[in-house]
Amino acid sequence: MEAYLDAHDLWEAVEDDYKVEPLPNNPTLAQIRNHKERKQRKLKAKSYLFSAVYEAIFTRIMTLKSAKAILDFLKQEYEGNEKVKGMQVLNLIREFEMQRMKESETIKEYADKLLSIVNNVRLLGGEFSDIRIVQKNPCNCS
Repeated sequence: MEAYLDAHDLWEAVEDDYKVEPLPNNPTLAQIRNHKERKQRKLKAKSYLFSAVYEAIFTRIMTLKSAKAILDFLKQEYEGNEKVKGMQVLNLIREFEMQRMKESETIKEYADKLLSIVNNVRLLGGEFSDIRIVQKNPCNCS
């Protein structure tokens, strides 16, 4: 999500959660432009977050007032705490170790399956060395 918003130059609007101050009396053209841009960036970030989630999730976040509040809710709801992440990592590592190449499976399919598991471990903050992947025996035989 961070990469998506950053690619659209909206991450600052979420991360900083700045307030858009009202325009002063007799604002300059630059002040008007800056005010409008800052306001639009916050609204775009919120809109992008809304469009990136399923309808069922959208109904839970649609009342939140800022993109920062939406992102914080999504993190809390779907990222989980450290204990949950640790359990997920352990389950994924066990799944990696249990993988065996099927006779009907190509090497590419098998490697893709392993890399998918490893990438999920890394996304959760777990350590997984490339050497361990390379050393994985396709048939778990010694």
